[in-house]
Amino acid sequence: MKKLKDLKKELIEYGRLAGMKNFTPGYSGNLSARYDDKILITSSGSANGYLSEDELVVIDYDGNLIEGAKTPSSEKMLHAAFYRFRDDVNYIIHVHSPYLSSFACCHKALDEPIMAENVFYFGQIPLAEYGLPSSSDLVEKTAKYFKNYDAVLMANHGFITGAGTMKDAFLKLELAESYAQIVINTKLLDGAVMFNENQVSEINLLKS
Repeated sequence: MKKLKDLKKELIEYGRLAGMKNFTPGYSGNLSARYDDKILITSSGSANGYLSEDELVVIDYDGNLIEGAKTPSSEKMLHAAFYRFRDDVNYIIHVHSPYLSSFACCHKALDEPIMAENVFYFGQIPLAEYGLPSSSDLVEKTAKYFKNYDAVLMANHGFITGAGTMKDAFLKLELAESYAQIVINTKLLDGAVMFNENQVSEINLLKS
């Protein structure tokens, strides 16, 4: 298990990278890491791109503050649900990046098979129904996708992804945001040519 100080440095660094790429504008979004039987998470009102160590707090899986002086992110139970569903997930990134959020606000899933990388890494990125941010309703409507998907869009809200390493979670965010941008661009060019079922199956066979 990584030391707490190392996890904090990791979240701060990747939060900064997300900010530089405009994946996490202003105060939007939150980051977390699995920390033994607890969770290290950004505090309420913090900005992912400008985090300091005191803006990272430790909570238990019921959302109770264990260590730190600030209030945990209001989306803490969403993170806890993801970790509960997926033993292989150690890091979570939730952002309101512009292109992914555009799909979320239009209530459109990212499910068009148009690039091999997106088919390979995501299959598709489903859309969870709208739930009030920080509510148990949001958790319930979003968490049901965590078992089968690494990334989920949340209607009128944003995007969440999880992975075994922070680097992998960040690269999935980067790939997903590019995917969303490309799909929007293809709409301006009269629509993309989709892979057929056989081509999708061939791409999926590359995983084995």
